[in-house]
Amino acid sequence: MLNLLRSTFRNILRDRLLIFLLAAGVILAFYTPAPLREYPHWIDWPTITTLLGLLLLTKSVEVSGYFDWLGRKIIARLNSERTLALFMIGASALLSTFLTNDVALFIVVPLTITLKKLSALPVTRLIIFEALAVNVGSLLTPIGNPQNILLWNHSGLSFGSFIWQMLPLAGVLICVLLLVTLLCFPAKTIRPLVSHADNHCQRRLLIACVLLYVLFLISVDVGVPYWGLLAVFATLLWLAPKVILMVDWALILIFIAMFIDVKLFTQLPVLLPLTESMQHLSTAGVYASGILLSQLISNVPATIMLLGFIPASITLAYAVNIGGFGFALGSMANLIALRMANEKRIWLKFHLFSIPALAISAALGWLLL
Repeated sequence: MLNLLRSTFRNILRDRLLIFLLAAGVILAFYTPAPLREYPHWIDWPTITTLLGLLLLTKSVEVSGYFDWLGRKIIARLNSERTLALFMIGASALLSTFLTNDVALFIVVPLTITLKKLSALPVTRLIIFEALAVNVGSLLTPIGNPQNILLWNHSGLSFGSFIWQMLPLAGVLICVLLLVTLLCFPAKTIRPLVSHADNHCQRRLLIACVLLYVLFLISVDVGVPYWGLLAVFATLLWLAPKVILMVDWALILIFIAMFIDVKLFTQLPVLLPLTESMQHLSTAGVYASGILLSQLISNVPATIMLLGFIPASITLAYAVNIGGFGFALGSMANLIALRMANEKRIWLKFHLFSIPALAISAALGWLLL
């Protein structure tokens, strides 16, 4: 346990993205008048609590051996790379429409990583496509991602009306994504690797995780995520205390730093004239601002910022959802997927697919408006 604790601290101290965000925060702090005591109020603690709870539960399911068991079942039935890719990408898009993009990734990415241990599958590419898929699927519904929840609450549209306005964009993008999937994943047979088939599944831990997952999501839904997280912590301290140290704590700190950095960035005096001019933006201006701002500060903060000046129109909805493509910072879901993959080269490979995805989506979105 002591070695695991040391490893956790070592990983936090060596995390380059975290170091970059902390350095950026220090620099930005010199140019903004806000006192240090206000910084904790800028952090969306319910979001941090939700993220931590999901990380704990996902890691617990992984430790239970459930993903290994499920991975073998999938490979036994879907033994073609192309078929498996279409299944995982389609499942990612579908789950994100009603579980949100982040929750969908917490289900499919650990399972995909498990497939790497069982077969010679290009999981790096598959995780990249799953990240793109949850961005596509989640844009369809008002509850698919945080920015849509904000837009839905401000728009006054019914649940069905919101889906209807987003349906053309979602339909076109999912068709493009599946077409690209057919081109990027060959129809060759997956070669299973030699593995220990008698991998024991910790049933008690698995059952506890399933029950806690339901309890935790209910606690988040009714607005008391802290009690749900407390229940998760208490149960894991009893059943599997090492899981608490195995969680990617650097990712939690990264999100905390991002909230502070984004707030400091939006308070820069040089940006005040720019924010005031947003009230007079044309349709094209709103569209471009939503996409570009998402690339700079992520699409959820961009939505919050823009809703302070312009109405929750279909143009804004298209823009901030499309803004989830491009740079990894465009969507929190991108960061979660890439961090969970735990592979350095995936960051470069992600942008080789995601930046063209942004260009194509932006062009198609504008044509559909």
